[in-house]
Amino acid sequence: MADGGPFLDRSRRALSADSHAGVDLATVIGIGGALALIALAMLLGGSPGSFLDIPAILIVVLGTLAVTLAAFTFDEVAAAFAVLPRTVLHPRLDAGDAADRMLDLAEEARSRGLLKLQGAPLEGTADEPFLYKGLSLVIDGTAEDEVEAMLRQEMDATAARHARSVGVLRRAAEVSPAMGLIGTLVGLVQMLGNLDDPARIGPSMAVALLTTFYGAILSNVVFAPLASKLERNAAEEQLVNHLYVVGVVSIARKENTRRLEMLLNSVLPPHQRVRRVHV
Repeated sequence: MADGGPFLDRSRRALSADSHAGVDLATVIGIGGALALIALAMLLGGSPGSFLDIPAILIVVLGTLAVTLAAFTFDEVAAAFAVLPRTVLHPRLDAGDAADRMLDLAEEARSRGLLKLQGAPLEGTADEPFLYKGLSLVIDGTAEDEVEAMLRQEMDATAARHARSVGVLRRAAEVSPAMGLIGTLVGLVQMLGNLDDPARIGPSMAVALLTTFYGAILSNVVFAPLASKLERNAAEEQLVNHLYVVGVVSIARKENTRRLEMLLNSVLPPHQRVRRVHV
């Protein structure tokens, strides 16, 4: 049997299936569908060009960015927007797959020895840096309590980063309608100040209405849904990493895989719990 054996075959199948499930269709269909419906309504009205106004865009988009930046640091805002692609491309294993992977690793370690994980089984976890780090520490002989402490600290740091990113997006969702209202007031003041010039009333009224329109779209169609999805993905990642910590510590302690299965199932939702036949 080649090094890695059945475990490596299962790992490759999981990675292959995961690579085809990386696009979050719910996010794409939800946000894309909402924007498409708005665009369709604009087209059916016969004058889509009237919905484009540069001053209104500057007030809402750049104004929202500026006010959000004032509430956070530049690095925090940049990190929040950099992580947005993960709301659409989210190629992580789900909790059930993570539990199966840990049980495979535990069975491999018990049947062939802990050091045998150093070959193909460890390489098969390279797609999961958190799990790879935990197994590497165990293989290197680090005490299980120290391994658990290090992994928990990394989990807490990751959760804090995600929370800041979610906070940035939620702040942007709060600010964008306010900037739309400010733009509306600017447009109304300009309109009232130029009542004697009919040629300037139209552009001023456009700014007044379109800033509210842009603010509502940014808040309710873009920022708020993305913040919720990022928060949901962060919670999923925390659950998966928790399963990895439980599994890695169990492997380090050379515990029975039946016990590990019970520990993993105790934190898994009922529909994701794993069932193994033990002989």
